[in-house]
Amino acid sequence: MLDVLIIGAGPAGLSLAAGLVQAGVAVQGLSATPVDKPWPNTYGIWVDEMAALGLTDFLKHRWQDCVVYVDQRALDLNREYGLIDNDQLQAAWLAQTEQHKMLWHQAKATQIAHSATGSTVTTDTGQTLTARLVIDASGHHSPFIQRCSGAAVAYQAAYGIVGRFSQPPIGSGQMVLMDYRDDHLANAERAAPPTFLYAMDLGNDVYFVEETSLAHRPAIALDVLEKRLYQRLAQRQVTVTEVHHVERCLFPMNLPLPDLQQPVLGFGGAASLVHPASGYMMGAILRRGPAVVQAVIQALDIAEATPHQLAQAGWQALWSPERLRKNYLYRFGLENLMAWDGPQLQRFFATFFGLKLSHWSSFLADTLSLPELVGAMLVLFSQAPNGIRWDLMRSVFPHYGLLLPTFIPGQLRTHVPD
Repeated sequence: MLDVLIIGAGPAGLSLAAGLVQAGVAVQGLSATPVDKPWPNTYGIWVDEMAALGLTDFLKHRWQDCVVYVDQRALDLNREYGLIDNDQLQAAWLAQTEQHKMLWHQAKATQIAHSATGSTVTTDTGQTLTARLVIDASGHHSPFIQRCSGAAVAYQAAYGIVGRFSQPPIGSGQMVLMDYRDDHLANAERAAPPTFLYAMDLGNDVYFVEETSLAHRPAIALDVLEKRLYQRLAQRQVTVTEVHHVERCLFPMNLPLPDLQQPVLGFGGAASLVHPASGYMMGAILRRGPAVVQAVIQALDIAEATPHQLAQAGWQALWSPERLRKNYLYRFGLENLMAWDGPQLQRFFATFFGLKLSHWSSFLADTLSLPELVGAMLVLFSQAPNGIRWDLMRSVFPHYGLLLPTFIPGQLRTHVPD
């Protein structure tokens, strides 16, 4: 019997596989697509986050000139941003698994059955694989991960282009985290949910430009985002001359938290690791993965541990009570972000990025303790324009169900009733 079977070979699954095999754990993987299939999305991350993990060698690009455009002005962020080299990071993790002769099966999991000694996964090819623990890293909508109840799901959506343009769409050597300027839209379009430009100068006259909806319920259609991107470029007399890659992104921001009592351990999107207020997840995968690996290794040392007990060890490493309480507070923030129109969002982000760097950077990375997070949000509230403060106060009553678990631990729900 295997120690661990990992379902999914994206960044989440491959990172855990590399960590576990290096520790001598008997691991195999199951992926519906070839394990070396290139990852389709770009992953941006702050350089200081990668530096703290000793992973800056896996950055393909770095930008010191990083800005946000709000209220027709540019805010210098004074923080270096990077773009992960997907090919290099994927190759490094694959090399680690290959070094330890880890076997990957190409098939789709269709069923998981549990016993006191292990879990058996059946695939669409009729194969059965049995392991003491199954880790599901197959993405946001896995059928094998049970979730607690929650609000209707909101989605971040984006349409982007990597290519060449008739003239630079952004400043040379620049990275634009958010450009909420909407002078390219007709008045009727400005009444629709706001979107922003996320863009990077990739060098050699190649740029990445992406029209992004931070979060909306239901998701903003990708064809709407495509239209808005081309409108934005046209308003600046920029045309696309070469398309090297088209990126279409759609993922949930506020998936209900997983049931922490279930015998399958989730990771990545399956474990609701997307930051509910920003959409970041890669940093969470890189930061939290080692703790999950260590927790699983220690639990496997107990010979009589059941799949449920092994999964419990991993869930506890992922979702401490404090981290659960913070998640509810972030989701409260998300509800407010979705309620605001373009001008309100711009006023909010002008205040947010006007906070101390240590406050807004740690908010985005989810590295503040709960008291620190509450303190940072109180500072933001005190510095925000009156309209924003009033909106935040009015939102307390309709969203009190998100605030209660933050401040009253007994209100946390971590299990789906039988």
